[in-house]
Amino acid sequence: MFTTFKEIESYVLSQNMKKHIALANAHDEPALSAVVNAKRRGVVEGTLIGKKAEIVQMLHGMGESEADYEIIDFDGEELESAKIAIKLVKEGKADIPMKGILQTSNFARAILNRETGLIPASGRRLVSQCGIFEYEGRFVMITDAAININPDVDTQIGIVENALPVAKALGNDCPKVAVLSAVENVTEKMASTVTAAEIARRGVPGCIISGPLALDGAISMESVKHKAIHDPVAGQADILLVPFIEIGNVLYKACTYIAGKTMASTICGASCPVVITSRADTPNSKYYSILMAVLRCIKGC
Repeated sequence: MFTTFKEIESYVLSQNMKKHIALANAHDEPALSAVVNAKRRGVVEGTLIGKKAEIVQMLHGMGESEADYEIIDFDGEELESAKIAIKLVKEGKADIPMKGILQTSNFARAILNRETGLIPASGRRLVSQCGIFEYEGRFVMITDAAININPDVDTQIGIVENALPVAKALGNDCPKVAVLSAVENVTEKMASTVTAAEIARRGVPGCIISGPLALDGAISMESVKHKAIHDPVAGQADILLVPFIEIGNVLYKACTYIAGKTMASTICGASCPVVITSRADTPNSKYYSILMAVLRCIKGC
């Protein structure tokens, strides 16, 4: 089981299975720099889709030669740029699509298209996000902090199902999942406790799931002992399932800006790993996000 991003990097490089990223609207310095960094470290090759003159200028500014990249000159609608990246994946010319300077909604529309997108024929039409960080000798995942705004019980179960292949890629075949709320008891006054209990009652194959659990009850054994919580997930959760996007977004950013954790982000539910990075992400965060996508490709997860 992997416990650090450095271990993942060492494993990826040892496999000598460099993957190919298709970066949509690559005329974006933060996203382009992430691909350049991953290429320099020997993790990926890149196809850059977008305004060629701007891309070349940015590459030169980073000390890179355009000859080391495939560049597809494109200056059109954002959705069409995303479709080109996805088409390259579907044609086997790339392994991982990545969002450059375009709206996440347009990127998601291209992924979710039933005919030309990346939705598995047998799968549900659900895409979700996982944030991954190192914590006390293991990886902990937060889901979903970016895509699903107010998921119902069925959708939350689907979000857990989407996260399980990511856990498997990390070497965790049966992760412990905490369905988060503010308290551990069920009360009608707090809807998230009711839905958490229902999700835990239904269960999800391939994991151990409990809820409701407050954050401290999910990841702190000291808190669990103090509160006298008797639960197989309490204090040792590998996946934190949030009730809605506001909680996920705040928790994700608190880990980054208050706790100083470096987060990787991966998009789940498509037929291949997808990378979406933000301008606010640190360089290491962007690199780790690409690294996670490459690991998932190698592991077939």
